[in-house]
Amino acid sequence: MRGTVVRSTGSFYDVLTSDLKKHTCRVRGKFRLDAIKETNPIAVGDWIEFEPEDGTITEIHPRKNLIERQSIKKKGHTHVLAANVDQALLIATLKMPRTSLGFIDRFLVSAESFRIPQLLIFNKTDLLSEKELNAASDILTLYKSIGVTCLSVSAIADSDFSDLLKLLKGKVTLIAGHSGVGKSTLLNSLSPDIEQSVREVSDFTEKGTHSTTFSEMFMLDKNTFVIDTPGVKEWGLAEMNQQEISDYFPEMREARLHCKFGSRCLHLNEPNCAILELVSKGLCAETRYHNYINMVTGKDNRK
Repeated sequence: MRGTVVRSTGSFYDVLTSDLKKHTCRVRGKFRLDAIKETNPIAVGDWIEFEPEDGTITEIHPRKNLIERQSIKKKGHTHVLAANVDQALLIATLKMPRTSLGFIDRFLVSAESFRIPQLLIFNKTDLLSEKELNAASDILTLYKSIGVTCLSVSAIADSDFSDLLKLLKGKVTLIAGHSGVGKSTLLNSLSPDIEQSVREVSDFTEKGTHSTTFSEMFMLDKNTFVIDTPGVKEWGLAEMNQQEISDYFPEMREARLHCKFGSRCLHLNEPNCAILELVSKGLCAETRYHNYINMVTGKDNRK
């Protein structure tokens, strides 16, 4: 029987079938160990085959895409947040906690590597001063200019989420962000059937604690699904070489083809580099280019 993994605890999997019934499944034997360099070889969103009699998973169907990051605990492995998604949504906050532009860009690059459309939602606008609201608006304007769909919301103060629901309609959307940015609060506001636990952000550290333990897919309607993921502290890029990273910056993609050294150019200090020329003309934001450098050189800019 075929189904979609909608919840993973690492040992057991909730699987949704086409008749909207859930089955509890598990993997037996050496199936999960066969040359898989992922800490979770079966992820939420995976299409699988299983035996309905005992819930044994027998096959994982090929994925159309995935969102992954470097595993923090297991060197040389990746951690898959979700598979087979239509779009990836990052919830960010200017404070309580602060989401860095470096973290945002790493998330966008990871999604862009599979050409997955990206959404950026700035939450907690009710906490921002006028100056901070203007700063958030400037950031969203930057990302809109490279094709990212952007919104500002307050999961607590707002009562109308129709604009966001329109963006989610008919799609499978992964939702990610730091702990404390309000993922669970926002999801609870989208559907009365979602009851994710919520925790406060510490006033002292301005950091959140994990309220979501496992990735889980929720159905908003028969054709609309959202995947809630545990809060992520760091976002390490997975399985990317230096030469390909610029391809995942939309504003660099075409220009990089005109560099003197072609695909060998890393756009750092090479002569006749088209990307450096873009930056000098203000056609590529300095913050984006700075974060690109950190990704290429491996500097710690994951938070």
